[in-house]
Amino acid sequence: MMIKRIVKFVGAFLAVETGLYPCIYFIIDRRFGLLHSKSDAVLSSLWWNIGFYSHIIPGGLALLIGWLQFNSRLRKNHLKVHRLVGRTYVISALISSLAAIYIAFYARGGIIATLGFVSLGIVWFSTTLKAYLLIRSRRVDDHQKMMVFSYAACFAAVTLRIYLPLLDRIFRDEITAYLVVSWLCWIPNIIVAFILTRRLPPSTSPYPASS
Repeated sequence: MMIKRIVKFVGAFLAVETGLYPCIYFIIDRRFGLLHSKSDAVLSSLWWNIGFYSHIIPGGLALLIGWLQFNSRLRKNHLKVHRLVGRTYVISALISSLAAIYIAFYARGGIIATLGFVSLGIVWFSTTLKAYLLIRSRRVDDHQKMMVFSYAACFAAVTLRIYLPLLDRIFRDEITAYLVVSWLCWIPNIIVAFILTRRLPPSTSPYPASS
């Protein structure tokens, strides 16, 4: 039980920290991290900038609040808050995932990295939309399971920032590390989500669909 609480706390901490990370782009020069290799042409592109900020701002918000949806006390005792957070997460995730698919075509590393991030965007978008449609149909158990998959895809923002520095040290080559992390940042998350959802007990709390 203690280990489970520690894991939840660490996960929530990393989600909040990474969720607030986009704020840095409005405070200091943005030529750092994943943007240091972008060309001036890309950084000055109107459409790329729209895609980039449409990804990091809603995506950061989704990551920041998404973990709250797995709090059983919040669902049972504060259903209106749970629904509000859920709607905010769904809207943010759908916008961010679509934007992620677009900017993935500008990923360094060519087709392999692009396919990795496009696939992640598609998985995040489809699982989020499916989760929303399921709760509208009052299929609570299926909704909760699909939300696990959705947030697992969202959590790729955290795992990417954990894995990338490690891969840089292992391969000693930024491009190779980036190619690997474009897939590694989300596939293990989805596998973990699959394992977790198979262990979830049926929901016993009333959860009528939102009107």
